Amino acid sequence: MKATAMAHPIQGLVKYHGMRDDIERLPYHDSISLCTAPSHTRTTVEFSMDYDEDTYVVDGEELEGRAFERVEAVVEKARSMSDAAHTVYPVRLESENSFPSNVGLGSSSSGFAAAAVALAEAAELDLSLPEISTIARVGSASAARAVTGAFSQLDAGLNDEDCHSRRIPTDLHENLKIVVGLVPYHKETEDAHAEATDSHMFDARRAHVQDQIVEMRDALRNDEFDRAFELAEQDSLSLAATTMTGPSGWVYWQPATLAVFNRVRELREEEDIPVYFSTDTGASVYVNTTEEHAEFVEEEIADCGVSTTTWDVGGPARLLEEDDHLF
Repeated sequence: MKATAMAHPIQGLVKYHGMRDDIERLPYHDSISLCTAPSHTRTTVEFSMDYDEDTYVVDGEELEGRAFERVEAVVEKARSMSDAAHTVYPVRLESENSFPSNVGLGSSSSGFAAAAVALAEAAELDLSLPEISTIARVGSASAARAVTGAFSQLDAGLNDEDCHSRRIPTDLHENLKIVVGLVPYHKETEDAHAEATDSHMFDARRAHVQDQIVEMRDALRNDEFDRAFELAEQDSLSLAATTMTGPSGWVYWQPATLAVFNRVRELREEEDIPVYFSTDTGASVYVNTTEEHAEFVEEEIADCGVSTTTWDVGGPARLLEEDDHLF
């Protein structure tokens, strides 16, 4: 049985940091994100007796080590939920990204989301998107939100019934443009999660996030652009403060990152343009603005010496046709 799916990566708005369960990837607190398009991951999976062993290929490179283990966890989760006899056969999974990976643009979120949707189809699972999000979650908690797409919240919990993703209704996508300032820099998000609780700021952030989640959800429901993305900007600073004060002192931001931050604030404070920056655990920057100002904002961000592109809000992960199979 073969299936292909596509998913969009996420921009974290109120981000999770740290996991109470490394196997099921259960976060300590809720999180909210939006998906970005047209950036996407396309993934094909096939269970077949013709294969000798499970094989995973991403952007033409066969996975090994920890990368292999993370994909295997998602495959095994799907297998455990299926009664289909063919899921005992080895599986081949191939995935392609339309955007740079490992630079803070959420490639793991779209990758595991697309894998989960394709696996659910290939394993003949009759599941809703929130239910499929629990499969994606064991690869990356952010991937759960990429399954349901657009603006979504992942609820914290100790089981699949509680810890799954759900959509947040809002019309902010109609006028939102996301200028991406690409700052290439290698990162290891998983390492940062592993030592999250060792930061002396972790408990403070965990308490603070509860109010941020409530505020963000309300801002989205009421279509309040400035309120929502000011919260996202503040959360980016809070997350960085926590990662920087862990044992490894992770500092993801680069000089170009800070240059973009400064230009965004100048545009907002001196020219009264609705524009806010946001980062995940990486050096690249999301610059959130309105359609009216997007072209000008992109020019200004490009002047900071970074490559830019402008994205929209992406929808949920979805199945593709047979013509879209990667193999």
